[in-house]
Amino acid sequence: MKKSVATSLLILMVGILLSMVPLSVQAQCVLCKSQVESSRTEKDGYDVTGLNKGIVYLMTVPYLLMGTVGYLWYRNSKKNKINS
Repeated sequence: MKKSVATSLLILMVGILLSMVPLSVQAQCVLCKSQVESSRTEKDGYDVTGLNKGIVYLMTVPYLLMGTVGYLWYRNSKKNKINS
């Protein structure tokens, strides 16, 4: 039991660390892309370096939630099999 908990925590920590790795990604959605393109053409365009980091951050939250729900579901079904 302790080994499976340690393994799942290790996998979770690796997933969190990999989601924080800076990636050179382009703006993903159409609205973000149009905002970046319009700021390039303006003289006083704002800095858009945080835009891609924000997109990656917003993308990781649903994956972490799905992973947590999946783990809890797996753990609950494993308990039910042992009790049956």
